[in-house]
Amino acid sequence: MLQTMSNHHHIKIPKGKKVYFASDNHLGAPTMEASRPREKKFVSWLDEIKHDAAAIFLVGDLFDFWFEYKTVIPKGFTRTLGKLAEISDSGIPIYFFVGNHDLWMSGYFEEELNIPVYHKPQEFTFETVTERSRSTFFIGHGDGLGPGDKGYKRMKKVFTNPFFQWLFRWLHPDIGVKIAQYMSVKNKMISGDDDAKFLGEENEWLVQYCKKKLQEKHRDFFVFGHRHLPLEIKLNETSEYINLGDWIKYYTYGVFDGLDFKLNVYK
Repeated sequence: MLQTMSNHHHIKIPKGKKVYFASDNHLGAPTMEASRPREKKFVSWLDEIKHDAAAIFLVGDLFDFWFEYKTVIPKGFTRTLGKLAEISDSGIPIYFFVGNHDLWMSGYFEEELNIPVYHKPQEFTFETVTERSRSTFFIGHGDGLGPGDKGYKRMKKVFTNPFFQWLFRWLHPDIGVKIAQYMSVKNKMISGDDDAKFLGEENEWLVQYCKKKLQEKHRDFFVFGHRHLPLEIKLNETSEYINLGDWIKYYTYGVFDGLDFKLNVYK
């Protein structure tokens, strides 16, 4: 059951159910063929968790590149899209947050898969039916937040510019997608991959961002992707920052049972 009030959402977790989180699959990188074993592994995970999932959150960069033309989407990802459609059709809600590699979404997921797509962080309250407990979550991909990530912030201004997107749509998809894939995989112009090492809590810009948000309002959990690092950092006695890692090196995912949040490894 989902109720929406501005950007704050309420989800009830039935007895025996859990909420799952994953991010940074970068399907299609470095090539479709090379990423297919990772895609099959991810689809197997989706197939396993659907049996006790109250909701599934995909927190950005599911694809290494994604751009929606008016009548065209990128070729490939059939196994993933089919499994997401199956799970969504079964009644399990899926929430998708765009990342810096798949930010050009404009309706396909909503219309074809019935999956809401968010371009900014959102607040969720998870409420267990039996335990009568409530936990507040602040969820987003994490790109461009806080004092760091300056290179990406500059690129995002270009990539989210309506004029730039209009120009790109005039390229034939065979040309446009090839150029974008080169930029994404070879040059890493819009990727945080090169920064995927722990900087120390005092230098982690998402930690600083979360602490600043805590000054405005309490949240129990801040959940992000983007950094490609599995991280669990206490912000204070009652609030925690989690980075979900990735499905390239770590194969980590988050699971919340209504009381506790854990990072697990899918093997």
